[in-house]
Amino acid sequence: MADQLWLVVGLGNPGEQYATTRHNAGAMAVDELAGRIGGRFKAGKGRWVSCEGRLAGERVALVKPTSYMNESGGPVAGAARYLSVDPEHIVVVHDELDIDFGSVKLKRGGGPGGHNGLRDVDKALGTRDYYRVRVGIGRPPGRQDPAEFVLKPFSAAERKALPFLLSDAADAVELLLGKGLDAAQLTFHSKD
Repeated sequence: MADQLWLVVGLGNPGEQYATTRHNAGAMAVDELAGRIGGRFKAGKGRWVSCEGRLAGERVALVKPTSYMNESGGPVAGAARYLSVDPEHIVVVHDELDIDFGSVKLKRGGGPGGHNGLRDVDKALGTRDYYRVRVGIGRPPGRQDPAEFVLKPFSAAERKALPFLLSDAADAVELLLGKGLDAAQLTFHSKD
């Protein structure tokens, strides 16, 4: 299909108290992409905000659910239905505990691991067969509960490196859209 719209979703939690937490890395990366296209988020026809433009020559709708992370599925599926986007043209950008802070990985499909936002997206879409841009936030120190860790702000050292991580995540989305998964994986998986 010529000029098929891509849906690029940044997962996170709504509200100022969560805006700078690790769990919002996906939403922050999509904010970076919105800046690149000069887009402003507007309320959608459901529980999401969106803006549209072009990235890597492709039509994109950037979407951020306005629900809490664990309820991301409804807004993602709703936006996909409203915009007539099939799962093979959906990219979900999210935080990933199992990847070191500062790294970005990409894949298509796979399980949600312990990520409740992805679990809800899988359930609502009825498939796992969509693209994921995984923004590494690293494991919690010591015995800290991962559920607690993801809701905490980045450390001072991480905050200094965060703009580079978000830029890399945005670059990964652009490369995925423009050149495909293999090219994006080759670039980002060989950075480590």
